Order: sequence, then structure tokens, then C-alpha cells
Amino acid sequence: MHPVRSLLATLFLPLVTATAQSTPQVKIAYVQDSLPNGLHVIYSIDHSTPVVAVEVMYNVGSKSERAGKTGFAHLFEHMMFKGSRDVADGMHWSLLEKAGGRAGADINGTTSWDRTNYFEQLPSNQLDLALWLEADRMGTLTETLTQAKLDNQREVVKNEKRQSYDNQPYGSWLEKALNYVYPDSHPYHHTVIGSMTDLTNASVADVQSFFKTYYAPNNAVLVIAGDIDLADAKSLVRKRFSWIPRGPAVPPRPSLAIGPTIGAERREVVQDANASAPAVYVAYRVPPARAADGPAVDLLSDILAGGQASPLYKSIVRTKQAAVAVQGFNIGLVDGADMLVFVAIGKPGSNPDSLEHALISELDNAAPLVTQALLDRSRAGSRYQVVNGLQSTGGFGGRADQLAEGFTYYRDPNHVNTVLSRYDAVTVAQLRRLVATRLIPTNRVRLVFVPAPKPAATSGGNK
Repeated sequence: MHPVRSLLATLFLPLVTATAQSTPQVKIAYVQDSLPNGLHVIYSIDHSTPVVAVEVMYNVGSKSERAGKTGFAHLFEHMMFKGSRDVADGMHWSLLEKAGGRAGADINGTTSWDRTNYFEQLPSNQLDLALWLEADRMGTLTETLTQAKLDNQREVVKNEKRQSYDNQPYGSWLEKALNYVYPDSHPYHHTVIGSMTDLTNASVADVQSFFKTYYAPNNAVLVIAGDIDLADAKSLVRKRFSWIPRGPAVPPRPSLAIGPTIGAERREVVQDANASAPAVYVAYRVPPARAADGPAVDLLSDILAGGQASPLYKSIVRTKQAAVAVQGFNIGLVDGADMLVFVAIGKPGSNPDSLEHALISELDNAAPLVTQALLDRSRAGSRYQVVNGLQSTGGFGGRADQLAEGFTYYRDPNHVNTVLSRYDAVTVAQLRRLVATRLIPTNRVRLVFVPAPKPAATSGGNK
């Protein structure tokens, strides 16, 4: 056996380990390294399948943007596939697909409030191609960023907003909820897609400055996971990335510190021309992912409204028949405060006041609904979601992605090996305390969507 692979065979441990006294825990082996330009690199070896995943996660999201300059992080999700010095526009996708990658599943980029990532999964003999492509756009994208490209991608983003927000039923809920849950000056106040006015006003110089500040090796982590030889992979990383200069110091972000509650109840009735039925969205300010209660927030939404076995579904949909669907989720924001959301969708023609009353009544009396049996069910589902994601080397939620998020959010890739223990530590008492302190009227936003009246049909005929 190759000496490096022999060493790594002793380092690589099973995906899940357990003892008779403990719940099974994830154990992903990895090796960390860094380049003089500040690029942090994580390697995780798995020879079970001949594939390799490459992910570059930049420590930039919409929370890094300044007032009047929103939407830049998401804009680069599009710009990063529009060509760099040695890769023509459209060739990034084409080269990866020809090498065995699948667009969307294996090759993509995503933007959130807290980070931006770009990833590809390929046959393991194509590692150098993936590294070359990521390095070329990290180091040279601004050399080919023209006014024409900026104008083109600006319009793509505007069309995306029209399709995903403006022309969808209840499409404005997220922007409205964020505006109420976070103050104007807070970095989470605006959506990831940003302001279309800000994008319209952005110049090439504005966009280039943003890229050079945040898309630099010292503000990124590179993860390589899969069927690799460690020494060879390290050599390729140095070859492809070491020439890229360190970027400027990233400016400090505005404080994300925020009070535990909103301080007053907010309510808005929205006349929605796209909706055929009423809907009610209720949002709360809750502890962020990095807080001690972060895992409890994840579990609480699922316990109360996660599927047809949840108490809110049983009460509002089955018993009261006030809604056709109920859902609960949290956004998963890392700093300051997260947002917990519950949604009830009514029947066409139903009374929105009755729908709102049914949902609020359940939420105002939610503490007794949290039981050990529901906690156990929800925790099992969360454990499955984490472990199932780790069965994939690349892709969204795969091994490379979870290692990258651990480093970016916690400065600790070992978070992947401790996240299950954080879920295991959540108790019924902790969840009920969360309900009693956060699911309260003075920490609540109600958005009541009502189908807008249709304009009266005009009669006419040939004269």
C-alpha cells in the first residue's frame, strides 16, 4: 500500500461509532493545512468510491453587505460562473460536466446570510481540473468583469426575484418578516437577494471592490473530500492556489448583537394578488445556531409542526379543519438571533381570521405540546438528516459541505463530529423554557395574507 494511504487508513474511522453506554456519534477524520496566503485547507479521505468533492466556502454572505450595497454576495453566485482569465464564459459548467459532474447536484453555488459556497464532485482523477477552475476564478475573476457582464447578471437576478418572490403566492413573507424581526441597521434585516435598487446603482468598481475584499484566499476555506492521496492533493493545492495574493483585511461587520425579543407584537394584513387562499405566517426572534439553545430551536419547529404527526397539524388541519397545511421551520442564522417561523395555509374561500386564530391559539399554548416522545422522534429525524448528508461526499449538505460550514461558522471542522451530541443534549425542560420565553406575543410577527379582490371584468363587444 502507498505509505500515505497506509497512514490515512489508520486515521480514517467509520462514519458512525457507538458504545453500549452512548448514542451513536459521527466520526469523520480530516487533516488541516494552510497556505502562506491565508487559504485554509481541509482534507478528508474516503476510498470507498472513486469520486472527489471540492468545495470553496467564502466567509461572506448578505450579512457582510452595507446599506445601499445589498445583493452583492448573491450577485457573485451568478458572476462566478461567467468566466475568468483562463476560462471563457460558460466553460466552467461545460468542463465539469464533460469530466463527469452533474449540474445542480454535483456542481453549484449557493448564498446565505452567513456564507457563500461553490462546489463540484467529479471522478477522483479529475481533482486537478476542479482545483484549477476554483483557483482561476478566485484569482482572476475581476480581470474579466465587464460592464456588459454586470448588466447581464443584474437582469438575471432581477428576473429571479420576480419569479421567486414577486410573482409567487405569499412571496413577500420573508422580506416582511425580516424587516420586523431585525432592526433597520441589523445585518440580517435584508434578504439574501438584496435590493434591486442597490443592484441597479452598483458600478463595476463597487462590485470589483467587494470581490477583492471577500473572495480572497484568507477569507475562504477549501475542502477536498473523497478518494485522494494526501500528498498528491496537497501538492496540487499549492500548485493551483499559492500564487493568489492575500486579500485586504476584511472590514469588521456591524454588530449582530440583538435583544432576545422584538419587544412588541407586529401584525400586517397583506393583499396578495397571487394567492388563491389565505395564509398566516408567524415569526419569532430566537437564539442563533451558535448559541447553546441553537439545536433546541432546530428541534422545536419540527416537534410542533413537522409533518402530519405534529400537534399543530393534528389540531389545525385534522381536528379544526381550519387549514390544509401547517409547517414550522427556522432559518438557521448563525449570529445574534435566528428566526423561527410557523405557517398555516387555508382553503380557498376560507376566513383568514379563523385561520389566524387557530394558529395563534396553538402557539400561545405550545409548551404542554412538547413531550419526550415528540422530542425523541424529532431528534431521530435530525440525526438521520445529518448522517444521511454525510453519506454523500459532495453536494449540498455532503461531507465537504459540513466540514466547510464547521470551519466557517465555528472555526472548528470537528463540529461535524460533535453536532449530534448537541442534539442529544436537548431536553423537554429546555424546549418548554424556550417556548415560555420566546413564543410570546411581544416577540411575535403576524403576516396575514388575503387573496386580493380580482378586478371586475369589463364587458365589451363589436360596434
